[in-house]
Amino acid sequence: MILPTRLRQWHNQAAAILTSLHSSILLLARAYIAWVFFKAGLTKINDWESTLLLFEYEYEVPFISYELAAYLGTFGEIVLPILLLAGLLTRISAIGLFIVNVIAVISLPDMPPAAYNLHVIWAALIGMNIFWGAGRYSVDHYYKVN
Repeated sequence: MILPTRLRQWHNQAAAILTSLHSSILLLARAYIAWVFFKAGLTKINDWESTLLLFEYEYEVPFISYELAAYLGTFGEIVLPILLLAGLLTRISAIGLFIVNVIAVISLPDMPPAAYNLHVIWAALIGMNIFWGAGRYSVDHYYKVN
């Protein structure tokens, strides 16, 4: 009977420690995702002609023109990561980045498996912020936006 009691105590202590890290983990996930997408947006802005050529000939974005797709994708990769990192309108920003991520996977039919796996990891990290919000270290928490 002592072992189950001690095991339960150890489990409860470990759970308390891990729970205390919740907001820090969400902040790290937000920072990583923001860095990945913002960097991609800056690359598009730095060589806009190449970006337009990629959207016209390489990417197969459905339903909209390649020019509109280039503008929307670049806007999403620049603005949404800033909001996400700050934890401002976190869930909306994360949903927007999730959509950008899915469209990137859909629009590049010959995506290498390693790149696809990165997009899956990014989707999981974005999903954490969609479902759990930004945590304590965010503008949303400060203004009690849930």
